[in-house]
Amino acid sequence: MATDYTPQELMVVAAAREIADGEVVFVGMRLPLLAFGLAKRTHAPNAIGLFENGLVRDRVPPPDLYTMSDAPNVADAAWATGLLDVMQLLQRGDVNLGFIGGAEVDRFGNINTNVIGSPNEPRVKLPGSGGGADIACLAQRLVSLMEHDPRRFRERVDFITSPGYGEGGVDWRARQGLVRGGPAAVITTLAVLRFDAVSGEAYLATYHPFTTQQAVQAATGWQLRLAEDCQPTPAPTADELRLIREADPHGFWTR
Repeated sequence: MATDYTPQELMVVAAAREIADGEVVFVGMRLPLLAFGLAKRTHAPNAIGLFENGLVRDRVPPPDLYTMSDAPNVADAAWATGLLDVMQLLQRGDVNLGFIGGAEVDRFGNINTNVIGSPNEPRVKLPGSGGGADIACLAQRLVSLMEHDPRRFRERVDFITSPGYGEGGVDWRARQGLVRGGPAAVITTLAVLRFDAVSGEAYLATYHPFTTQQAVQAATGWQLRLAEDCQPTPAPTADELRLIREADPHGFWTR
């Protein structure tokens, strides 16, 4: 099916739709940064963005950013502080939504960014947590963005860096002393997965218009449950695409 947008642009739109007006969002970089800007320019003008480098923004991010520390992102920030100050906001429960990525995710939303293979005999060493574990543990809800293929979508990840629902059941987090949060969605190049309110298991909520349920299942390393109303992900509007392309004029993140 031909489209006039890329999978990454649809991911930005789907991520922006997760942000409600007035929410405090731990943004990060790449597609979540574009999603935050899109949300602020459309349905969530009062959203506040936090960045790990200590920035707090109440304005739309400037276009053409390559890192969160680019000078234009710092210049008109509401607060230019440090890592500990923004992590304090996260720790005390002020962050409504956190975005993270990962190398692997499993059926209960656990994310691995540490090691592929045995921790004692790794095949691949990965960058580690960064702030991912903190966001997964302390934000009120978590959304991750990932490329969708069987190597990444595992029935069980090799190492839990950022916990989702552990071994299953939404009460797993409380038993570990995690008093808030948990995965709300995984937004991928093929689909949007959400999580059952009892079992904590991921299910296919929507599949992108250029693919099929069968193709999503083939790219997933476990038998994926379907939502009762599973249907195509709503496509980006012309206005949403215009705003994304204004923010990323060279397609650095979205092409």
